[in-house]
Amino acid sequence: MPEIILKNVTKKWGNFVAVNNLSMTIEDGAFITLLGPSGCGKTTTLRMLAGLETPTSGEIVMNGVTVFSSDRGINVPAAKRDVGFLFQNYALWPHMTVYQNIAFGLETQKWEKQKIRDRVAEMLRLMKIEQFAQRYPAELSGGQQQRVAIARTLAPEPEVLFMDEPLSNLDAKLRGEMRTELKRLHVDTGSTFVYVTHDQLEAMTLATKICLMSEGVVQQYAPPLTVYDCPSNLFVADFVGNPTMNIVNAKAEKTGSDSVALEIWGKRYEFVSSSDFELKSADVVLGIRPEFLPISENGKIEGTVYSTLPAGMETTIKIAVGNTIISSVMFGSMDFSVDSKIRFDVYGSKILLFDKNTGCNIAYGSLRT
Repeated sequence: MPEIILKNVTKKWGNFVAVNNLSMTIEDGAFITLLGPSGCGKTTTLRMLAGLETPTSGEIVMNGVTVFSSDRGINVPAAKRDVGFLFQNYALWPHMTVYQNIAFGLETQKWEKQKIRDRVAEMLRLMKIEQFAQRYPAELSGGQQQRVAIARTLAPEPEVLFMDEPLSNLDAKLRGEMRTELKRLHVDTGSTFVYVTHDQLEAMTLATKICLMSEGVVQQYAPPLTVYDCPSNLFVADFVGNPTMNIVNAKAEKTGSDSVALEIWGKRYEFVSSSDFELKSADVVLGIRPEFLPISENGKIEGTVYSTLPAGMETTIKIAVGNTIISSVMFGSMDFSVDSKIRFDVYGSKILLFDKNTGCNIAYGSLRT
């Protein structure tokens, strides 16, 4: 399996910059998700990797071979990049059976007939669709069609599999099942997967690394739990996590090389970082995940229940504190009356401190009274 390297890749249409100076390395055998809101450049990036879109500038290297270079005039066509591409709408041939759909690419590549039969049988077993071999796409459910599309894409043994939001047309239950199948498929095949999605849950659960983009610029490229626990800036902090991170404005005053004093919700706290940091401005933003605001009768901070969203395994509580609404998550089945008084604390060693002017993460640590 190849390593994929993008060096200063830019894509423009006129004055519009879809992808801006993107540099990243996709390791051999990785499962990378390109995550971000609509129009952030993730699908354009995928299409440039696959050879379906030509970058304006930059360089792309796959397995040590340069497949695109604006400086050297190299642009290897998609058919010669040895990659598979799974489209959002599956693009199955409606007049062909499942067997014929999977075999089509192998026949185009002039595989031997017996080798084609063996490979199709292997794909049918891998995707657990042997019983559908002689059916047509119209006779299959959406999830079954998706498995056929994956089998057809994997059949020619591509070194890399590119997927553009392949689960977006499925219902919630089937999406959950197919996430499990895709993660298992990645392990079974050992292939390199590059997957486009706007769904942060898909990105968090599937990826070995997330590449989070906004307006054509990479905001963070890191393992999922790193992105969740230590977002690089306020955009990442707000985008990843459900419920979203609580963003609290504050004024900070340095009290030590690793600490600042600040006031939130009428209480004075000392923020103590896990390491020394520089405070360039007194204007800061605290980022507090909902799970770090536990509700208890003896909590130090009082608020009013704005609304509750019980979901069985956990309950999200929206709390009005002053003029702001914050979120708390409590695990277990519970409920609270709207407009009732409630008390909570700030707990945990993964409270984040951002510079309000730049939005950059400057420290993470804990709050102490």
